[in-house]
Amino acid sequence: MLRFLLIRPGLTEFDQQGRVQGTLDIPLCEDGRREVAALADELRTQPIEAVYAAPCQSAVQTADALSTALGFKTKTLDQLRNLDHGLWQGMLIADVKTKQPKVYRQWQEQPETVCPPQGETIAAAKQRVQAVIAKLAKKHKSDGLVALVVSEPLASIFRQALLSDALGDLWQSSVAPGKWELIEIPETAAAK
Repeated sequence: MLRFLLIRPGLTEFDQQGRVQGTLDIPLCEDGRREVAALADELRTQPIEAVYAAPCQSAVQTADALSTALGFKTKTLDQLRNLDHGLWQGMLIADVKTKQPKVYRQWQEQPETVCPPQGETIAAAKQRVQAVIAKLAKKHKSDGLVALVVSEPLASIFRQALLSDALGDLWQSSVAPGKWELIEIPETAAAK
């Protein structure tokens, strides 16, 4: 059984303000650093064999804190970069809702059918995610546990690719920043 520990980076100021972060490189805020310290303590006893991170500051800072606690080095993978929200990046989510209500509602209900202006489609991001899953499944064939530090909404896309779940509302993740979830999948499913 291949196991992934899917970890959301700690809070950033954009998270606190309700802004679309996308591929913008935002560091952890003070609250985020506290969350990450608690996260590292919480996961210290898990049998993690490798820690991979998205290339953004908040993911790398989160992964580095965990790697330091476990005595590892963080491996950064460019393919784990967040979904590019194009012109929405930096905007308040409330402003997207007000200025583009139809697109906002469509993004909540059927995100696969929306491409943010000058951004990336869910399908393109999912292709990147599936390539990472295949690569890591090949590299980590044991019953080990692989930690992935990935920002939202790419974390939800990752979860959906692993479990074949519905994406749901990408503005509201069921897993908060600085939290994690364990996902177990058969190796045969990872090879798809």
